[in-house]
Amino acid sequence: MTAQIGGAAPAPDGLDGLAQALTRVLGERAGKVSRAAGELTVEVAADRLLEAAALLRDDPDLKFEMCMDVCGVDYLEYGQAEWTTVGATASGFSRGVARGGSGEPEARAPGRRFAAVYHLLSISRNQRVRLRVYCPDDEQPIVDSVTGIWASTDWFEREAFDMFGIMFRGHPDLRRLLTDYGFIGHPFRKDFPLSGNVEVRYDPEKRRVVYQPVSIEPRVLVPRVIRHDNRYDPELTQAKQNG
Repeated sequence: MTAQIGGAAPAPDGLDGLAQALTRVLGERAGKVSRAAGELTVEVAADRLLEAAALLRDDPDLKFEMCMDVCGVDYLEYGQAEWTTVGATASGFSRGVARGGSGEPEARAPGRRFAAVYHLLSISRNQRVRLRVYCPDDEQPIVDSVTGIWASTDWFEREAFDMFGIMFRGHPDLRRLLTDYGFIGHPFRKDFPLSGNVEVRYDPEKRRVVYQPVSIEPRVLVPRVIRHDNRYDPELTQAKQNG
């Protein structure tokens, strides 16, 4: 059973019905369909992306006619990096790691660093889904371009290429979108320096803008901490709701 049209509230089993439809239509192309925060994410292998995308758009039980956005993700330290917290513990929400049985953070598997995430909308069925595809090569992340399926992804894929260095095979005009043509690196990668590699200034002697190595000394002024406010403290959250 799918969501109703015209802004009406979705049926209670709307996501369950959509998950069943995704599993049935995509079959073995769907590696995993997960549900979190009231949203569905379907994961497909990179070599099945174009097949899965065409089915998501054309199947009458899905009909995801529009791709609203394409995002890049860098999982370089996901589940491994420690958080600096006020009350540090070896477990619990105050840690940003996923530990294995040995007590050490679990290592990231090869081919799981970069992912392209597509946010799809079905206008006719009033439902949404998130499609995630991991790039098999961590050194040269590449996935197929879906511009032939959703024309709206042209600039979205260019943005993901510019910011994350994810290349989209078959894109008609894959070049930088937000940074300069001579920009070095990809600023949204987790290993990109916070202050960048170069800086720009106007040289009065040369009477033009010049590039030079960055002169800013990287400093962490505000550590990542979990503060005791109504976002995290259950008692404060409950008090706000009751008030």
